[in-house]
Amino acid sequence: MKAEEIWNRFQKHMGYTDEEMRIFRSDPMRVKMVTETPEFVKCRVIAEVIESPGCHARHKVGDRFVMTAGGQLITEESPKRMCMFALGPVSHQLPAIYERLISKSDPEFKNYTIVQCTDVGLAKGGWGKILMKVYVEKPQ
Repeated sequence: MKAEEIWNRFQKHMGYTDEEMRIFRSDPMRVKMVTETPEFVKCRVIAEVIESPGCHARHKVGDRFVMTAGGQLITEESPKRMCMFALGPVSHQLPAIYERLISKSDPEFKNYTIVQCTDVGLAKGGWGKILMKVYVEKPQ
């Protein structure tokens, strides 16, 4: 696909005016993300539960919160009930994931981060807590 066709599709998708596109395209990192990372739109970000003692939402080991690389939750591939205390910390990992995609520093998608929900757990005055492994899944 030619560069201008990519930009036209992007503008339509975002609903940007020509002026907003000018602003968007003035940032080299944004331009690089759109033009040099075609695999980006095909990737999935996964937050997989690896521990879940006392989780009030009843998330269990192996549950997967599945998102587009752009951070939109894919509800049909995620648990029916999702705890916002779990999803919040996951969202903070997305900028680092974007940077790895832009820089192509993790071409095999082997990097991951471990995050904890914002509940501190029973021993510290909370209810429970979960730990999640956050990683990028290659396009199929």
